[in-house]
Amino acid sequence: MLLLRRLAGAVAEARGLASGTPREAADAVVVGAGVVGLAVARALAMAGREVVVVEAAPSFGTGTSSRNSEVIHAGIYYPPRSLKVRASLSVLLPGRIRHARSLCIISVAHIGSSISVSLQSSGSVLRSGAGNGYHLARLCVRGKEMLYNYCAERGVAHKRLGKLIVATGAAETGKLDMLLRNAKESGVNDLQLMEGSQAMEMEPELRCLKALLSPSTGIVDSHSFMLSLLADAENLGTTISYNTAVIGGHVGYEGLELHICESKELQNHPVGSHVLLPKLLINSAGLSAVPLAKRFRGLDQAFVPNPHYARGCYFTLSQTKSPFSHLIYPLPEDGGIGVHVTIDLNGLVRFGPDVEWLDGGEDPVSCFLNRFDYSVDPTRCSVFYPVVRKYFPNLKDGSLEPGYSGIRPKLCGPGQPPPDFVIQGPDIHGIPGLINLFGIESPGLTSSLAIAEHIVSRYL
Repeated sequence: MLLLRRLAGAVAEARGLASGTPREAADAVVVGAGVVGLAVARALAMAGREVVVVEAAPSFGTGTSSRNSEVIHAGIYYPPRSLKVRASLSVLLPGRIRHARSLCIISVAHIGSSISVSLQSSGSVLRSGAGNGYHLARLCVRGKEMLYNYCAERGVAHKRLGKLIVATGAAETGKLDMLLRNAKESGVNDLQLMEGSQAMEMEPELRCLKALLSPSTGIVDSHSFMLSLLADAENLGTTISYNTAVIGGHVGYEGLELHICESKELQNHPVGSHVLLPKLLINSAGLSAVPLAKRFRGLDQAFVPNPHYARGCYFTLSQTKSPFSHLIYPLPEDGGIGVHVTIDLNGLVRFGPDVEWLDGGEDPVSCFLNRFDYSVDPTRCSVFYPVVRKYFPNLKDGSLEPGYSGIRPKLCGPGQPPPDFVIQGPDIHGIPGLINLFGIESPGLTSSLAIAEHIVSRYL
């Protein structure tokens, strides 16, 4: 891919998409070098594809992939019939959704052993049902297994610390029972419901009435994991082009056409200076996946969700010794799974993330260049102290220090139920070779290898 190798060091002369714009064919292009993009690139390369990864930043994993809790999730929270534990909704109605490019999924409901799916088209609502023949990969559960095996084989630092989900008030105890049932339906069978006295015996600094122990929850060095995925992909011939922004695309007479330019040129000249013609395009752009899809001409915008963004801040514990040996989680809250205790592989204790909804008005260029505000307001700790003290009452004043923040690409807003992962291929939107990944937030790190496995098995 000589064009992309030249791109990083050359100043493009072309400023538009005129007939003289450089064009180059490509086999498989992955947009975004986060953990999911790298996992997909590796899987495609293992399947024999010639892969190019295009990344706007100067390095890999600079967005959501490096600004999270680094937790290996067990698959407890997510609806059993969701992509976060299963795979694409398109398998439910393959004959009815295929080529139905004006349909938009507006609701999914469980009815006994079946699923009822509501689709909207030109103002009307179409209803259809599916039975039990749609089981596919359980992405979080499968991803956890694959991630632990991968880390053990490749020497990537990780640890099965285990997690306690705690109920600190009488009104919360019933929710632990619901989580336990949900986890079992999702194939998570190692959870243990315990009284508060048992949990507090395990963790003397903890205060709770009941707890749910997840022994298979752990932590991983996400940077080392991504570095290993990158090495695997490159050893299989993958090319990665940093400082290269994808700003749009369209369906042309030769198929998919992807408009790219140098990242440094994007602010002043937000038009493509080169065109790639991929046979397969994976939109794994994370925070900019939806804005990119909105700039893809020929893609029916009924299939592109509205983006929402939530900032989550972390505060670190100033004392050097951790008060806990397990991860400690409260019950889930609106927009997240609660301000929890995580411990990194160096023993550093972090509390977070909280949920701060952003206005959603970010312009596409800022999204492409990841120009979100990642600052942590030190005064925000005043919100953390009362929340954390519900389960850690001995937290001392002045012991929390600003850590870091991350932005989550969400497909819902405040007060709305959390949606599923969206893995959207030609069987949904009708464009051959295009696969969009929308709303890949937590547990995206845990699910990354399973997402890649699913894409290869379903779309190659």
